[in-house]
Amino acid sequence: MRIVVALGGNALLQRGQVPDAAAQVENIRRAMRALAPLTDDHEVVITHGNGPQVGVLAMESAADARLSQPYPFDALGAMTQGLIGYWILQAMGNERPYRQLAAVLNQTLVDADDPAFADPTKFVGEVYDEQTARTLAERHGWDVRPDGKHWRRVVPSPRPREIIETRLIDQLLDDSAVVVCAGGGGVPVVRTATGDLQGVEAVIDKDLSAALLAHRLRADRLLVLTDVPAVMEGWGTQRAREIRRTTPARLRALDLPTGSMGPKVEAVCRFVEVGGRGVAAAIGNLEEAGALVDGSAGTYVTADG
Repeated sequence: MRIVVALGGNALLQRGQVPDAAAQVENIRRAMRALAPLTDDHEVVITHGNGPQVGVLAMESAADARLSQPYPFDALGAMTQGLIGYWILQAMGNERPYRQLAAVLNQTLVDADDPAFADPTKFVGEVYDEQTARTLAERHGWDVRPDGKHWRRVVPSPRPREIIETRLIDQLLDDSAVVVCAGGGGVPVVRTATGDLQGVEAVIDKDLSAALLAHRLRADRLLVLTDVPAVMEGWGTQRAREIRRTTPARLRALDLPTGSMGPKVEAVCRFVEVGGRGVAAAIGNLEEAGALVDGSAGTYVTADG
């Protein structure tokens, strides 16, 4: 089968963990050890987040007195695609040294008039207490919002419309390469009046980009990997239970957190709805990636449940 894997942020950096390179490299090693068996029998595309990493680079850029303006977010997104792509390639190459591997720098087309540009909601960077977050916001001109018990910076998150390099990724898969791409949802770009591509200040939701890419690549499965075993009905209550097999309509009826599980559910629902019969998506734990493929673990989503 052709499988698109969307790695959650915890695969790179666990919440509260200092964003040192060594910690991230070790986390990615563990993640690739879990994913490597999938590449033995399937065509695999690996996508990933970049929130903490792009936040670190944004902070460094804002604090650099040599710059008249901090680097824009499209440039920072491209930097993190190269950084994380390198780490993933090396870790997967050590697990499967006989496989062809490729990391592709992606541009993701968005609408210039997307309302998200007027309402920043995407969390990036590290977590802070409220006072520190507000101080940084005043100093750097950031937008900040609460993220659970903490506060974080937020930036616009427009909907992805196209992955510009989809045909190249398709060709690499046909040549039996394991492909790393769409990091951080891809570098956000718009088309100008002349038809040229131009970067914009935004971060695209990685799971929605993964769903779009999976559809365009005619994938059989979309796996959204995180640090929980499944989507929970009644999350945070005494009646919480795992949802195992379900449909997009049933998932959409749930009241889910917009900053965490909500986008993941939206992504798998979109993929299944446009793919129809024969495709499936799953949300579950990274360590159970193999079992998610056939629905023996996690939340398994199909058109008919």
